[in-house]
Amino acid sequence: MGAEREADVLIVGAGAVGAFFAARLARAGKRVVVLESGPPWQLGDLVSSQIWARRLKWGGAPVERSGAAPFGYNMATGWGLGGSALHHYGGWPRLHPEDFGTRSLYGRARDWPIDYDTLRPYYDHIQSECGVSGDASREVWRPPGAPYPMPPLPVFRQGELLARGFEQAGLRVAPAPLAINSIPYRGRAACLNDGWCDAGCPILALANPFALYIPRAIAAGAQFHTRTTATRVLLDTAGSARGVECVPAEGEKQTVHARCVILAASPVHNVRLLLASAQKRAPHGVGNEHGQVGRGFVCHNVVSIYGMFSEDTENHRGVSAGSLISQERYRKDSHPGGAFGSYQWGIAPALKPNDLLGIAMTRSQLWGQRLQEFIVQAARRLASMSALCETLPHEANRIELASSRDGNGVPHARVTRMADSAGTQLAESVAAEGLEIMKRAGAHEAWRGILATSHPLGGTVMGARPEDSVTDSYGRVHGVPGLLVAGGGVFPTAGGGSPTFTLLALAERAARELLSRPLHAGSSVVG
Repeated sequence: MGAEREADVLIVGAGAVGAFFAARLARAGKRVVVLESGPPWQLGDLVSSQIWARRLKWGGAPVERSGAAPFGYNMATGWGLGGSALHHYGGWPRLHPEDFGTRSLYGRARDWPIDYDTLRPYYDHIQSECGVSGDASREVWRPPGAPYPMPPLPVFRQGELLARGFEQAGLRVAPAPLAINSIPYRGRAACLNDGWCDAGCPILALANPFALYIPRAIAAGAQFHTRTTATRVLLDTAGSARGVECVPAEGEKQTVHARCVILAASPVHNVRLLLASAQKRAPHGVGNEHGQVGRGFVCHNVVSIYGMFSEDTENHRGVSAGSLISQERYRKDSHPGGAFGSYQWGIAPALKPNDLLGIAMTRSQLWGQRLQEFIVQAARRLASMSALCETLPHEANRIELASSRDGNGVPHARVTRMADSAGTQLAESVAAEGLEIMKRAGAHEAWRGILATSHPLGGTVMGARPEDSVTDSYGRVHGVPGLLVAGGGVFPTAGGGSPTFTLLALAERAARELLSRPLHAGSSVVG
């Protein structure tokens, strides 16, 4: 890439939504350039190995963390071509109607500027395009929408045992809605059920960016530049976005001019870039006239429950997300003891010896001979499930610039997260429920793991007014023509399910709006 380059659209980040926009816009005839700070992974690089899987996690500029309930950044995000969607598990539930109106219905948090019915047709489109397996008729809690295009994946012995525990606790389960092929679909193979989703799925049964939008974007002429870090959003004299400054891993600072800039990195690094782009037209950071950039950070709490059985649970078989789901108690005010928020159970994930979702990690206090003995037993007889629990935005939660800087002189990001009492109560209530279910399933020993975090969301929240939000419902930054933010950063609230399906539905809606009118022309002078 030369010192200067022109594009119709410049996209920062080559994960799920970055690759999506690249494919959509390039196929519509736009000149698209994508900047990705991480390595140029290729399909042939993907190896079913836990050591390999670590390399797909964040490996760029450090993210500082602070607050009473720090957020664990590295394992929840991605690094390189494909981003975090390269190692995501493919759990694709829809948000529920109540997730869009938490303030109106319950007087808490905030509402989205759109409702479920607005997003429903885009959910339907994305699930057909990408492929989702499941059984909508058994998801009695599922909002209205088209049936899944594929039947569910199989349930192995671990799932059968845990389903029995849910049934005895009076809770229903259903096949998990998964962006994983249960049968060959649109030229992609069916899943092998070998549990290596976290390492990237080299057979492309899982709908990650290599399976879908990256090859389509490249075929349509989009240019991907990896190991190239965006350092500053450029504005023209009228305050419109006109491109970015960037630095390749080996080379001098460069400029890419564009009529439209889409920030599709992680929510944390989108905020970092906006704040680090302070300039004459935006002295407090781009899009930050009202001090909203970085506010509204939120994530999910993850509660994991484990049980030891007297029979072989076949816990090595299946997929990382689990074969079953329960959203029986998704309603936010349906929990005992004043707990508030939505949650779902992901049931019977395939297990590996260690690392994320690994057997050894379930008993982190064990070492040496005791750990070896435990793993020998658990490798055949352990069962597990994890609950993804909503947390509410806390006024003190935010993403901001730290005092330390990277090698390009750009301040690092710092994420401050406080524990909200509703989220803590919900996690404790869910943990108690999980232990009861595990015992009802027949486990002779049951325990919970440490409370973990996942899915960084918010920081560039969508809303109707610039005084309390950063973007509109399409991701267009208030007061900055030609600049969009895509991905989970625009979520006003987290809901109780994995976000990838929703962020792609939002991207489909935004792309249609973007293509419905000419790209912003702006001024020719960058300042």
